[in-house]
Amino acid sequence: MKEGRKEREADVWTALADGTRRDILQMLSSRPHTAGELADQFERSAATVSHHLAILRESGLVHCERRAQTLIYSLAPDGAKEAALFLQMLQKKARR
Repeated sequence: MKEGRKEREADVWTALADGTRRDILQMLSSRPHTAGELADQFERSAATVSHHLAILRESGLVHCERRAQTLIYSLAPDGAKEAALFLQMLQKKARR
């Protein structure tokens, strides 16, 4: 396995390990959201939500687009692809 891919996978798994980040991903599955819209959904500081968004972005699970002063977050099209393929492989082996 290539080292870069291994590091990125670890980032994806780390990102998915946190409940708040999974909640953010669930929200983004319905439509893109601004950082403010996402922060308003949690009883945490904007800085804390921003930290979670940075981890999601760095892991490749989330895409961020700047429109003027606004940051808009959406799911990255292939962000969870490797994790999904790994889980599918495990599921197939478990059925044997």
